[in-house]
Amino acid sequence: MNDLQKLKLKFISNEAGLQTDVILPIEVFRELIEDLQDLAAIAERRDEVTISHAKLIAELKRDGYLPD
Repeated sequence: MNDLQKLKLKFISNEAGLQTDVILPIEVFRELIEDLQDLAAIAERRDEVTISHAKLIAELKRDGYLPD
């Protein structure tokens, strides 16, 4: 969602002709909010320790969440 031309934005201007607000379709608004939430989650978790996929699968099997 990075092509501004495809967003179908409408602008509100003040008496001086300066754009002060934007109107956009609700679907676009929801997508933007979802993207912001995803980015916030990524930022919050950036310092977490990572493990390999193989290690994750082994732990899930060990803990009974996946069959052997």
